[in-house]
Amino acid sequence: MKCATILGESGPFVDTFPDFTVRAEQLEMANAVESALKDDRHLVVEAGTGTGKTLAYLVPAVCSGLKVVISTGTRNLQDQLFYKDLPQIKATLDINFKSALLKGRANYLCPERMQSSIDSGLETSRKILNELQIIRTWWSSTTTGDISEVTDVHENSSVWPKVTSTVDNCLGQNCARFNECPVYHARSTASQADIIVVNHHLMFADLVLKEEGIGQVLPVVDAFVVDEAHQVADIASTFFGMSLSSRQLTDLSRDVQTELFLLGDDDFRLSGSLQELQHSVQALAISMDIGNSPASWSDVKEITDVVDAISNLDVSLIELSNLLATVCERSQGLENCNRRLVKLADMFAHLTERIESDDEYVHWVESSKYGFVLHLSPLDVSRQFGELVQEVGATWVFTSATLSVAESFGYFMNTLGVTENTSTIRLESPYRFDEQVLFYVPEDLPLPSDISYTSRLVDQMKPLIEANQGGTFFLFTSHRALEETAEKLSRETNLKCLVQGSMPRSELIRKFKKQEHDVLLGTNSFWEGVDVKGDALTCVIIDKLPFLSPADPVVKARLDSMSSAGVNGFFNYQLPEAVIALKQGFGRLIRDETDKGMFVLGDPRVFSKSYGKLFIKSLPSMPLTRSIEDAKEFLKMTMREQD
Repeated sequence: MKCATILGESGPFVDTFPDFTVRAEQLEMANAVESALKDDRHLVVEAGTGTGKTLAYLVPAVCSGLKVVISTGTRNLQDQLFYKDLPQIKATLDINFKSALLKGRANYLCPERMQSSIDSGLETSRKILNELQIIRTWWSSTTTGDISEVTDVHENSSVWPKVTSTVDNCLGQNCARFNECPVYHARSTASQADIIVVNHHLMFADLVLKEEGIGQVLPVVDAFVVDEAHQVADIASTFFGMSLSSRQLTDLSRDVQTELFLLGDDDFRLSGSLQELQHSVQALAISMDIGNSPASWSDVKEITDVVDAISNLDVSLIELSNLLATVCERSQGLENCNRRLVKLADMFAHLTERIESDDEYVHWVESSKYGFVLHLSPLDVSRQFGELVQEVGATWVFTSATLSVAESFGYFMNTLGVTENTSTIRLESPYRFDEQVLFYVPEDLPLPSDISYTSRLVDQMKPLIEANQGGTFFLFTSHRALEETAEKLSRETNLKCLVQGSMPRSELIRKFKKQEHDVLLGTNSFWEGVDVKGDALTCVIIDKLPFLSPADPVVKARLDSMSSAGVNGFFNYQLPEAVIALKQGFGRLIRDETDKGMFVLGDPRVFSKSYGKLFIKSLPSMPLTRSIEDAKEFLKMTMREQD
């Protein structure tokens, strides 16, 4: 039976699948995915909000009989696919297929590290000791080892790195508890499955890094279906580059200290060397503390204190390596630490001594007084990703609600190097945006470069937020603007505000959905992946067009590289990226066919600049006003309809 028939008016989903609605757009997408899998042809699909794209790719994947990896952007979507959608499809279609959920190793307990943390006696915090006991009790009854099951320990607790593994500290098949390992068991189960649900980071970790020591992450598959595919280029850049964090070095030091304690803590020279390493790492972090913004390594490395701190850390790594090499045979744990140290020392040398002549990569750093991350990122991932797609030899389906710019897929496809053997299809949302949304762009605002811009925007937004009686997202392109707005609203209004950074993201969303607060203030992490349906969200305000900052070292390097090649970086990089980001932000507003609300864009450049037409064209067709009275009246009508 063809997928269009299965999902059509006479198909089994009409009567059995919860809240199922036959959608022409869903049928068209399902047909396209089915054909791509059958013909071994890549496919790029933009499916507007409400299309039902999840079923439109899951049903063809299940019915194809192929081995398919479904890659998503978030763990929440992973869980939805595996625990809700796939079981419902299996029950509805009565097809006997095996599915598996596979997460990154940080999502699974490492029984060896848990026991070492308990046995070492190095932990003195009563809170952490209590959490270790909670986790050990849970471990005795879990069947998956997935730490999301542990609801009595906060997801941000500092205990989790002590009881989970990384690629660096995993002992692999040499581990004494290898047969108990949840990571190994999850991967073993996945190898036997027909449908394997992963996230983008895990997919790239397997395809690019080819991790060894604990079994293959992903088996050989016939197809990859990549949901939220607009994220892929940024994630690919991480895996095609190189990075080293201060945390990797301090974690290594702590693990060596734990091994020493378990062996009797009798090597005072090694203990002293570990302390020197920790001091050297902290000294380098302090010397590079130039604020929260990323910086080019060429700028940072010239600072005198940084030069000295790098030299001292080099010496510390060499001394520790020499000492550890002489004693590492005492335990499997020390042998693994020695291998990690050699690898990290090589990476540190490469990332701090590298000559700035390679025009294919950008060398940059993130730093604060608490730590640092050194990065080497490719300027362009199209060649590497395109080669990866060819090498894997599978069919690729890329889908998202935001892949096109002014109805063209050229930017997305060129960025990933997937222009060959690739079909495209663009499906509009079935929602009636012309009836459900009012688009408001305020008048009389200065350009965003004006020092008074944020303050004047907030003055215009205050009566709208108050008229809306809650249910407002106020989204920003910078933390500075968010902080200024939060302070101003707190000082000048009685509005109840939820501010990004005041509590975990999930808790902010939970409180907002309960309508305990009037407005949520957030930056980039709230522009996508947030699903608030119904009356809880009826107004989304975006302060500016979301252009990438040319001061960002990666953005600057890419712009410089494009300029050298005679390419206009603004029109070929910054502009399409901003269009896609704005579409994501707009997508927070209407999440259901009965939703209604107002979309506010504060930036006057959407009318005063020629490129503004590209943003308007890329958004759904909807009525637009510049009148604040019209905006307030629309919100009042929306409130009355809700009542």
